[in-house]
Amino acid sequence: MKKNNNKNFGGVLIILILTLTVSCSKSWLEPKPLSFFSPENTLIDESGFKAALASCANNLRPEWYQDGAPTITEHIFSEVAVEGTTDKFGPAVNMNQLITPDANLNSADFNRIGWYWENFYIGIRLANTIVSRLPDAEFNQAAKDVIKGKAFFYRAYYYYRLVHQFGDIPAPFKELQEPKLDFYSVEREVILDRIKKELDTAAAVVPWVQDKGDVNKAAVLHLLTKVCLSLGLFDEAIAAANQIISNSSYKLMVSRFGAEANLQNKNVIWDLHRPQNKAISANTEVLFLVTDRYGDQNAVVNGTTSMRQAVPFFSANTILTPDGKVGMSPNFGVEFDMTTFYGRGIGRCRGTGYSTRDIWTDPADLRHDTTSGNWMEMNMLVYNNPSIKTTSPYYGKRLQLFNSSGTLLVSSGDTIRTWFGWPHYKLYVPDQIRTPYQGGNSDWYVYRLAETYLLRAEAYWWKGDAAKAADDVNAVRTRAKCAPFTAAQVDLGTILDERARELYYEETRKTELTRIAYIFAKTGKSFNGKTYNKENFHTANFWYDRLMDKNIFYKQNVKNVRGDAYTISPYHVLWPVPRSAILANPNGVINQNKGYSGSEFNVPPLTEIPE
Repeated sequence: MKKNNNKNFGGVLIILILTLTVSCSKSWLEPKPLSFFSPENTLIDESGFKAALASCANNLRPEWYQDGAPTITEHIFSEVAVEGTTDKFGPAVNMNQLITPDANLNSADFNRIGWYWENFYIGIRLANTIVSRLPDAEFNQAAKDVIKGKAFFYRAYYYYRLVHQFGDIPAPFKELQEPKLDFYSVEREVILDRIKKELDTAAAVVPWVQDKGDVNKAAVLHLLTKVCLSLGLFDEAIAAANQIISNSSYKLMVSRFGAEANLQNKNVIWDLHRPQNKAISANTEVLFLVTDRYGDQNAVVNGTTSMRQAVPFFSANTILTPDGKVGMSPNFGVEFDMTTFYGRGIGRCRGTGYSTRDIWTDPADLRHDTTSGNWMEMNMLVYNNPSIKTTSPYYGKRLQLFNSSGTLLVSSGDTIRTWFGWPHYKLYVPDQIRTPYQGGNSDWYVYRLAETYLLRAEAYWWKGDAAKAADDVNAVRTRAKCAPFTAAQVDLGTILDERARELYYEETRKTELTRIAYIFAKTGKSFNGKTYNKENFHTANFWYDRLMDKNIFYKQNVKNVRGDAYTISPYHVLWPVPRSAILANPNGVINQNKGYSGSEFNVPPLTEIPE
């Protein structure tokens, strides 16, 4: 039998480790024969535990990959994007109608809320098993300490995300070796306090220098910064970020580097997001990434599909020339080959006016530079349908949204899906798998130093130090050739705008907005003349007000061509716990979030971690 611990360990643990499930079926309780890769046979030496850590990494990776990537759900529950699918009922457009506990919450076509619940608890299971079995392993204690620190990081990563997606949640911190049907929700801050302590421990033992796809001290400290912010520990957040920023191994990339550095019309922003540059030693900005290499046995089958997900459906036959002919071809290899250069998009993750237009206030910004092709607008594409080459003077000419009479040149009227700008430099991943291109295999950033600066800027803002906050925002802005802000120009909104410019389709936007909403509720600090509290969090919160201020789709209940209105409510600040998870826990109480059916059966959450 071929030994492939990295590939098989996670799947075996899913079968063998008995804990929370989102299935109502009890078949998961039936005894299964132990395989060669069971914990009993794998977690006995250092190599086995490293294989288990690799499974933790593999479990984290799918968030940014394949069709309907889960990260899209994070984006559409924010101000930067909406669900752009317009040809069927079910995608998360009318949140008030479709986001319920018993809806389909794990579909590439609809939303991936249930994916987060299920897969993040799988990740917690993996980390719990490592931590629980490590003391009995017989190898070097120093090596065991590092492995434990890395397992603490993964466990903290998943809990940090879950408490900002679902709020109070069950919190097992040990391996469960028998069926457990009596989980109770634990207060969110109790969980955050526990993972903060574990990250402190991890930061003391995990080394700085590791392979780029492995957990290192910088990744630990970056997550610790977020957790400290969540707890209102702003000085500790600054201290954690300081350790990364002051380390000479980590610097923002400001000069050309890597595989395409010789392309004269490109710039450092382009280089930073080339797939082949993300993990190389010359890249001093990456703190933590997930790896996906074409040809590797563990490569994601369909790759990133980033261009399919987040590029407009410009190849639609509804885009017309000014003389009324079908203007676009979806085919690969035509004379003006748009799908090779830009991908065959379907507009599923549709950038809003806020993220595609409103935040781009500096004409020098390299991230919105159309001259180099970093940023694309629809009128930079050309009509490429070969069938009109000899019949229309517009063949090979740039697209127009209206003709000279003001008539819309999209026959379906569907500009939501077909007409918006996008960050080509970030979404463009040459496709080794398909033609037309959809986005091939590529490493993907999880944490970059640019975000560390913006997190520290946020911590300074919470403390009232606008000057230092401006310095950190400007470190990111000036790299992109933007004019620096003054201290008077910087507030929490400014910082969020910079995050949207720098981290689109990277950051976990809904998670971070909800984190900030909780801080406002915790501190009572005023923003735009409003204050918040925890008592009515589900009816009034910063997350919702931010969306209503910036996302015109939700603010104006825009309707797509099907007639479906974009709606969202304050209680969507937290996602519904899948009802199947609650029903599969008959001897305990997993609370449902307020605003959703079933919350009337809630009980007070636990104030201690059950051991």
